[in-house]
Parts: sequence; structure tokens; C-alpha cells
Amino acid sequence: MKKKLISLIARSVGACAGKGLLPDVDLSRIEVEVPANPEHGDYASNIAMVLASQARQNPRKIAQAIQENLDDPEGIVEKTQIAGPGFLNFMLKDDVWRSVLKDILDQKDRYGCLPAGSGKKVQVEFVSANPTGPLHIGHARGAVVGDVLCNLLAATGQQVSREYYINDAGNQMNNLGRSVLYRLRELAGEAVEFPENGYRGDYIREIAGDIFKKEGSRFRDENEEETIQRFNEAAGAVILDGIRKDLRDFGVTFDCYFSERELYRENGVGRLLDELQKQGFIYSDGETLWFKTTDYGDDKDRVVIRKNGEPTYFAADIAYHANKFSRGFDLLIDIWGADHHGYIPRLEAAIQAIGRPREDLKIILVQLVNLLRAGEPVAMSTRSGEFVTMREVLDEVGRDAARYNFLMRRSDSHLDFDLEVAKKQSNENPVYYVQYAHARICSILRTAQERGMTLPDFPAIRPSLLAEAEERTLIKMMARYPEMLEGAAKTLEVHRITFYLNELAAVFHGYYNKYKVVTQDAALSNARLVLVAAVREVLKNALGILGVGAPEKM
Repeated sequence: MKKKLISLIARSVGACAGKGLLPDVDLSRIEVEVPANPEHGDYASNIAMVLASQARQNPRKIAQAIQENLDDPEGIVEKTQIAGPGFLNFMLKDDVWRSVLKDILDQKDRYGCLPAGSGKKVQVEFVSANPTGPLHIGHARGAVVGDVLCNLLAATGQQVSREYYINDAGNQMNNLGRSVLYRLRELAGEAVEFPENGYRGDYIREIAGDIFKKEGSRFRDENEEETIQRFNEAAGAVILDGIRKDLRDFGVTFDCYFSERELYRENGVGRLLDELQKQGFIYSDGETLWFKTTDYGDDKDRVVIRKNGEPTYFAADIAYHANKFSRGFDLLIDIWGADHHGYIPRLEAAIQAIGRPREDLKIILVQLVNLLRAGEPVAMSTRSGEFVTMREVLDEVGRDAARYNFLMRRSDSHLDFDLEVAKKQSNENPVYYVQYAHARICSILRTAQERGMTLPDFPAIRPSLLAEAEERTLIKMMARYPEMLEGAAKTLEVHRITFYLNELAAVFHGYYNKYKVVTQDAALSNARLVLVAAVREVLKNALGILGVGAPEKM
């Protein structure tokens, strides 16, 4: 609907420009939005105010010129009005809204979607937790945001690849191997002082216990550094397998698990840094190599090679993103914890240095989760010895409730996750409320079938019988579903889908409580059956993008 109105406005402005009444306008400057007050129409545009300074005219006069030259060959507009300082309000014909029902029932699970592969080739990298311990609830939120974003981008035509970057090089992995070694020494009866920077979770004891059962004290006869490396790889593999299983059970899968070690093969990081130094992006102070990130707006230059000759994490990240672009992606999206905010300018500088515009990298920050139980904070120290794990939350509340609740706020806002609310089978639980709307419609359609009524095709109904205000509201909301998806994809804001579902479910439940769908009037029943079937389709489609089930019975 928005696109049709934008096209009408553009043609009208073009006609005015041809008559010398207005300057021509770039389509991108025409904005059409849904007014906050329904009395102001179905849609409104501020185009007259946008053009006012350029045309040096009163915006209401401009709005009047656009209104008078509006050419509506499809006949979708019932009336227009000029409001306030120059807003153009549009009221669409009821038949236009009702025709949306046919679109939904014809297109089914493709309603609101664009043809697959019609857009950019996009890579989304998310979770990417070091394989040094199980995933915690912060990782879980990032996992859902990333997974749903991939679903959303795919639904709106993008070619999407999902990637997990395995940080399996560097000191953190060495600390993992050392932690396992010290637990093995304890099992062998040694009195040891555990390393201060070691990993203390019970999962380390379990890994060490499994190794001890198989190998006993073999480690005592080996070179310590080689043993640490061996345990590093063994423990990392066990932990990564656990991470993959937890993610699969959470409904999250990846197209690629990319190992950081791959970047160092054949001196890949070093060769890239040498090339950037030749191009003048990297300089030496005699002991350290620095990247001139200040040339791109960073507050200071950043080290890429330390005094000891070791590359920094930033050096590896430059090489990693260069590798991503070399694989042919048009757009890279990284999903990070909010504590990495200060890292953004240096990475934006890096991708510009390797020849890509800043816009080819988007970074989404995911804020912390406050875990509650019946409104009270939950202690974050659990069996793992460090944090509440994703597995613990998943086992307690289930996949659907966990995924939906993690999406109840913007990703860059703190989130309160109440375990007890997530388990409730009541309207307090948002996922239950939405799923129940879908199940309720399935029940209505079953009841109709039991009474000998089949779901009619759209041409067989009388759409004009859908004359109640709530019916018009439901249809308008469903008509805006494609616009919502497009807006969420453009802004990379997946929470818009849960907001939409909450609102659609609320309107439907209100309608159901006020009106009967299956009535004594066959024609009215048929029209309402088509209406609720369309609502069911949109609910199911949106829940599918969220990776949340659409149950037929509850």
C-alpha cells in the first residue's frame, strides 16, 4: 500500500513540476506513514513540508497542488485531506483493504516475502563465543537475534550465510588447556595452586575426568607446553560439540564454522599486514606496528603487532573480514555483545583500508539479560561456577518461550527475562498469548468443518459483510505485514516482528471475544472464516520467521 501511494504522490508531483507549480522530487524523499490517530486516515505523507523550502511556498499550498493533481488509475483512494501544517492524509477504499485477504490466501507462506535471491549476498556472523566454556544467557540472546535476522533477511530476498567464528587461537585457548592440566594434576593426587586466570567451571573437571579415565597420569611424562596444546585442542573440541548441540536444540544452525587458525595458515595475517603497511595504513614506532585508524575517525591508532612480535586480536579481525569479503559477500553483519561498542570505529577503519565502503559492514550490539524469577533477580552463579547457561534456561522454559522472550525488546536495550512468566500458560506470557491466537483460529476452523462448512475461496464470499470496525482493523494490520517485514529488514530490528505479533494477537482476541465467527448466517460465516484464516496465515508466517512454533491445539 505504501509503495502504491508513494507512486501516486510521485506522479502528482511530476505533473505539478510539468506545469511549473513544483520542483521535481526524488522518490526516496517521499515518506508515507501510518498516522498515530486513525481519524487522520490510513496513511499520511509530509512531502509538502519536505518540498516547502525548495519550492519557497507554503506547505499547505503545495499539499493542495499535489491533491488536485493526484492521478489514481487503480482507484484505491477514497479521499484525501490536508491537515495541520501541510500533511496529506489518505483514506483508502474498503474494497482495497478487503482484497488483501485474497493476497494472503493465495500467497500463503510467501505472503510478505520477496523472491529468494533477489537481493544482496549477506553474511551474518553471530554467537562466535570462545570454545572455552558453555554458552550463557547473553550468548543465547545474541543467538536468537542472529538467527531471526537471517530468517528475516532471507524472507525479504537476501542471500544469507550464517557463520560462527571460532576463536581457537591465542591465550584464552592456552588457559583452557592449562586449566585441564591442573585439574588432571589434582585427580592424580598432586596439591596444586590453580592458575588465577584458569577456567573454574565444573565442565573443566568433567573434561579432565574423562581424560584421566582414558589416559591416567600419562601427562606427567610429556612436555608441559605440548601437553597444554593437546588438552587445549581436546577440551576445545568437547566444548564446541556441546555448543553446537545446545544451539541446535535452540533452533540455531550455521552454514559455516570458521576457525581463527585458518587466518594464520601460510602467514595469512602477516602477509595482509605487510600489504597494508606498503599502502601506508600501518606504521612502526620501532617496536610496535600501528594501524592508522585515526584516519577514519577513531580516537587513537591501534596496535596490530605487539612488542613481542605477536599479532593482536585486531590484526586477526582485519584478516577475518578481508577473508569474508574475498568470499563474495556484499554486506557483512556482525552481532556483538554491547561491551564491544568501543571496538566498532577501528573495525570500520579496517574495512575501508581494505577497499570497502563503511556501509558494507553493519554491527548490531546485544545488551545484557537480567534473569528474574517471579520478579526477583536470579543469582548468576550456578553449577557451571560462572554463569547461568543457555542450556539451563532452555531446559526450564522451552525453546519457543526462550526465543520469543529474548526478542521482546530492542537488541541494544537491557532485557528482563522472568523465568516464571515465560512458563505461564496465560496472557501474561507473550508467546503463549500469540500462539493461543493461532490455536484458537485452528479450533474455529475445525468447528466449522465439523458443522459441514469448508473454508471458501475468496471469490465465493461477500467481502462487504466484513463491515465491523474490528474487522477493518484486522485487515489493515495484515496489509501492513509486508511493510513491517521490509522495515525490520532495512533497520535490522528483529524485535519489530514480536511487537507486530503482540498487537495482531491482541486485536484478534478482542474480535473473537466480541463476535462469533460461525453464525446462523452462512454468508457472514463464510466471510469471517476467510478473515480468521488469513489472520492464522500471517501469525504462522511471522512465528516461522522467529523460529517459534504455531501450535494447532493448546
